[in-house]
Amino acid sequence: MSGAERIRRRGIVGPAVVEVQGAPVETAVLGGGPAGLTAAYVLALRGLEGTVFEADSQVGGIARTVEHEGCRFDLGGHRFFTKLQPIERLWETMLGDELLTRPRLSRIYYDGKFFNYPLTSRDVVGRLGLRESTLCALSYLWALRRRGGEAETFEEWVTMRFGRRLYETFFRSYTEKVWGIPGSDIRAQWAAQRIKDFSLFLALLSILGVRRRKITTLIEEFRYPRLGPGQMWEAFRTRVEGAGIPVRMHHRCEELRHRDGRVLSVCVSSGGTTTEYPVDRVLSSIPLSELVLSLSPAAPAEVEAAARQLNYRSLCLVSLTTTEAEPFPDNWIYVHDPQTRAGRVQNFGAWSPDMVPPGMTCLGVEYFCFEGDELWSMPEREHVELATRELARIGLIDPDRVVGGTKVRVPKAYPVYDSGYEQAVGILREHLEGFTNLATFGRNGLHRYNNQDHSMWTAVLAALNLLDGAEHDVWSVNAEAEYLEEGEAVEALLGLDADSLTR
Repeated sequence: MSGAERIRRRGIVGPAVVEVQGAPVETAVLGGGPAGLTAAYVLALRGLEGTVFEADSQVGGIARTVEHEGCRFDLGGHRFFTKLQPIERLWETMLGDELLTRPRLSRIYYDGKFFNYPLTSRDVVGRLGLRESTLCALSYLWALRRRGGEAETFEEWVTMRFGRRLYETFFRSYTEKVWGIPGSDIRAQWAAQRIKDFSLFLALLSILGVRRRKITTLIEEFRYPRLGPGQMWEAFRTRVEGAGIPVRMHHRCEELRHRDGRVLSVCVSSGGTTTEYPVDRVLSSIPLSELVLSLSPAAPAEVEAAARQLNYRSLCLVSLTTTEAEPFPDNWIYVHDPQTRAGRVQNFGAWSPDMVPPGMTCLGVEYFCFEGDELWSMPEREHVELATRELARIGLIDPDRVVGGTKVRVPKAYPVYDSGYEQAVGILREHLEGFTNLATFGRNGLHRYNNQDHSMWTAVLAALNLLDGAEHDVWSVNAEAEYLEEGEAVEALLGLDADSLTR
């Protein structure tokens, strides 16, 4: 089967595919998000050649910044916080004074009330009431009987640690809104990775009069680019292109042609033309399922079946512009209300004043969905009206002050940790390990819900593995309950010492 026939079979481009031969590419970097650009930057540090292929019109992936009618907004909020010192120094080197330090303020909307987040015992007792707080505390004490047991699902993990009543009160509604599946179908790995020292637990212990060590995963301030996260990734693009590594926009990888355990070429479509580029090596941050399904010859049937088993949660971001200078002071608000379809609201002027014109506010209303469902398909005007009604109903805005809005659809925003994902990822990982010149990394490249610092770190490790034959375990990054702290270990990364990442 020819490359054009295979691409048509997948239904990604139209039938009139023109295939041409391109110049050889030493290292093809697939994806221009935080992970892909970091991998390209490692190539630049080594003085190596390469090309970044990005399907979208902007770099940054889900961490890009969108501009609309004078306002800037994220696709979700993207804090710059890390315990990986080389990554933090790299951020600072890229933007300097343009990387702001911002205070964190966030709340949870639940049962008609706004709870400070991180939660405090005074706030929990005052808003839940003494009776409900006591029942939550008793439920927690009852759950201690099962402490140390093995949890397979998100529901079991939370219930065993915090009690059934806290799970029903604070966890179930929001989690199932985010993922679109019951908590009993979400794997425990997601909870262990993302919740860690959840502040509600500390609030509960405070209610009981018990003290624990200082919280490690929630912060009072964070770094943020003055003009949004896209400013960071545009700076990365400028650096790598200045080093001779072009970043090709609107270039989607359709096919990886291989033989005897080596990728020989990548076929990239752009503007109705598919170009085949011979390659020496490939660094991939595109979705793991897409990577495997693009292999030619095709992977074995059981491997392709595993790729199709991976699921993704998508996102619709509705931006609302209002003439209220500050309808609320929070950076963001979690909406734990089952009657409100929005899951989270971002206030971008609180992230950086330069994101919005003076006297205006830009809010990002996040709707978690699946591609093709009602929310995904809802016309822009209807979705803007829905977001306006919902925020007005819970008291966040004056609907008469809303003067504009737009909708951005984000496919494959979050890899889903459902009941079949772990086995499927294991099958794909084993198959891809048979390729000597291909490495995958990043959130979608590993099908792991990593933060951007972890995604960048996996890019560094994957690039070193491929360039130097190193054996860093990319899959272990952020797999444990604590952040991976390897700042000092960077000095041993085969030629990339701690300072070279920021030169």
